[in-house]
Amino acid sequence: MLQARAIAYHTASPTAGRPLVPVALSRRVQRVKPSPTLAVTARAAKLKAEGKDIISLGAGEPDFNTPEHIAAAGIEAIRTGFTRYTTVDGIPELKDAIIAKFKRDNQLDYERAQILVSSGAKQTLYNLCMAVLDPGDEAVIPAPYWVSYPDMVMLADGLPVTPDCSAKQGYKLTPRQLEAAITPQTRLLLINSPCNPTGAAYTRAEWRALGDVLLEHPRVVIGTDDMYEHIFWGDEKFSSLLSVVPELYDRTVTINGISKAYAMTGWRIGYCGGPKEIVTAMTTIQGQSTSNASSISQKAAVAALNGDQQCVAEMNAQFKKRHDYIVAALNTLPGVTCLPASGAFYAWADVSGAMAALGCRDDNAFAERLINDAGVAVVAGSGFGAPGHMRISFACSMETLEKAVARIRGALERGVIAKTA
Repeated sequence: MLQARAIAYHTASPTAGRPLVPVALSRRVQRVKPSPTLAVTARAAKLKAEGKDIISLGAGEPDFNTPEHIAAAGIEAIRTGFTRYTTVDGIPELKDAIIAKFKRDNQLDYERAQILVSSGAKQTLYNLCMAVLDPGDEAVIPAPYWVSYPDMVMLADGLPVTPDCSAKQGYKLTPRQLEAAITPQTRLLLINSPCNPTGAAYTRAEWRALGDVLLEHPRVVIGTDDMYEHIFWGDEKFSSLLSVVPELYDRTVTINGISKAYAMTGWRIGYCGGPKEIVTAMTTIQGQSTSNASSISQKAAVAALNGDQQCVAEMNAQFKKRHDYIVAALNTLPGVTCLPASGAFYAWADVSGAMAALGCRDDNAFAERLINDAGVAVVAGSGFGAPGHMRISFACSMETLEKAVARIRGALERGVIAKTA
C-alpha cells in the first residue's frame, strides 16, 4: 500500500517518465493509524455532502456556541492588533488565569514556569510523551482509552501497555492491575477522568489507592487528563489524582483545556501544570514544532477561565439531561447494555449481543451496518481498546438523540428479522 501510494505520487509529479522510486516513510509513522473518531466524523460529513441523511454521533464536540463574553474577548484581541507571536509557553495573563484555576478548582499551587499553553490538550499530551519517553519505555494506559494515547506513545518510540478495565469494575483501573502493569521499563501512566469514551470517573478513595501503588514506583511519571472536569455529575465532587495524593507532585503533569467545558474546540487551547523540569522540556519540544498557541485564542481563554462560570454550569445541566435519556434509551435496545456515566458527553455501550444477533464479525462491521442501514454514525469500541462496544456522543440536541435511537432500533429489529427469515 505504501509503495502504491508512492508510485501514484511520482506518476502525477513533474518527474513522470523517470524511474519510479517508492517513498520510504519512517517506521515511526507506519506504527500509528489515523484517529477513528476523526475518520467517522469525516465520513459522516462526506455522506451528508452527497445528500444522504446521516446523524453523526461521532464527534466529541459540544453543539453549543462559544459563550458571548469569551467570543467578544477574541474579537477584541483582533481589533486591538493582538495578532502576533507570543512566547512559546503562553502569555503571562493566561498563565496567571490557569494558575488561579488550578488553585480554585483543584487546590494545586503552580508558578508560571510550571505552566505550558499549547494548541489543544492533544498537543500537551504529545509534548509530554515526547519529553519523557525513550525507545523501549513503556506507558501504562487503562483501556478503554482515548484513541490517541497509544499512538502518541508509539510516535515517541514508546510501548503502550493497556490493562483491560471491564464493565464489572466500572471501566476503571484497579490498584492490582496497575501494580501488575508496571515493569522496570515503565516510565509513564496516562489516565483520564472523567474518561473518554466511558464517562467513568475516579473517586477520592480510588485515587488514593492508585496513588499508594505509584508511590512505590518513583520512576513513573503521571499524566492526568482532566479535560472533562466540568462536564461532571458524579456522586462526589470532581477530584484529580494530585489533589488527593499531593505526594506525587514532583512527577505528575495535570492536563486540561478550554475546548469541552467552554464549547471552544476550534479555538485550540490546552494547558498543563507540572514539575518545572518536565514542563520546560515540553516547552522546548513545542518551540521546535508549533511554537505558541494562537494569540487570539489565548486572550479568549483568559476570559473563559477568569469570567463568570455560569455558562459552564448551564451547559453541564443540558449534558446531564441528555446523558440520562440516552443511557435509559440504549438499555431498551435489543442486545445493547450501557452503564451510567459520571461525566463527559459520551454513552459507552456494550453491543456484543446486538452484533451476534445481526451476525456482525466485529464492532467495526456493526458500526458500518448502522451508518448504512440506519444512517447513524458512531465510533466502534475497538478504536478505544475495547472491542464489542460503541461510543455515542450526546453533544447534540435531544431531538437528534431521539431520532438516532429510533433509527438504531429499527435497524436492529429489521436486521434480526432478515437474519432469521
